[in-house]
Amino acid sequence: MQHEWQAGTPAQTEVAQVYEEFVHLVRFLTAGERAHGNALSLAQHSLLGFIARHLGCRATEVSVNFGVNRSTVSRQVRNAVDAGWVEAEAGPVRTGNPLRLTERGRAILDDTVVRRHSEIRAGLAEWEQEDLDRFVHLLRRFRSRVEWGTARTPDQNDGDISA
Repeated sequence: MQHEWQAGTPAQTEVAQVYEEFVHLVRFLTAGERAHGNALSLAQHSLLGFIARHLGCRATEVSVNFGVNRSTVSRQVRNAVDAGWVEAEAGPVRTGNPLRLTERGRAILDDTVVRRHSEIRAGLAEWEQEDLDRFVHLLRRFRSRVEWGTARTPDQNDGDISA
């Protein structure tokens, strides 16, 4: 018995179409930001947003919450410190240094959020409130049903409009 979501069924075609739309959207959201001179990459934006919401967090916490290797996070944190966006406060070497945004880091994160919101606002400009409410509902419903697996958790931006 073939399940309705298996390859070759009309539902599979819809799954492929949804996937394709997500791919285009993610490309837009990541590549679009790079078009600006003082732009954050998606990884940088995610890192700064997490640190902003979790003052004093450590690289290990970022690693666990994003489901990525600690060395990857350490490299991103090092780059953010070098760029003057993040400060690593004194702390026990064993547990890692508490992180916080600098004024420069907060400013570039805020600027990125304002630009991204502006682009999204433009895309939604002619939508009726009912359509917008339904769209938000459907996105949240979809996100709540996606299985992240045991070794990975979702990006902790979790609908937070500040990052």
